[in-house]
Amino acid sequence: MKDLDIMPDQTLDLRGLKCPLPVLKARRAIKAMDKGEQLEVLADDPAAVLDFAHFCEVDQHELEESSSDDSGDGPPTLRFLIRV
Repeated sequence: MKDLDIMPDQTLDLRGLKCPLPVLKARRAIKAMDKGEQLEVLADDPAAVLDFAHFCEVDQHELEESSSDDSGDGPPTLRFLIRV
């Protein structure tokens, strides 16, 4: 699921949280980050795909990656790599 060559500056594991909490927690984390850093977000709420695309567009962050890992039991883990 994860490209080992990419080491984000911070990772948030927000699995188990439902909309709007993943985006709100990511926004809070980004406020403490420097421009150019990368935030990795892990989530499992299906709405997160649209929520993070919209969040990045509105707040002018670059959504560098959006992927899904459906290899386990339960909901797939969604991974978002955001350039602040």
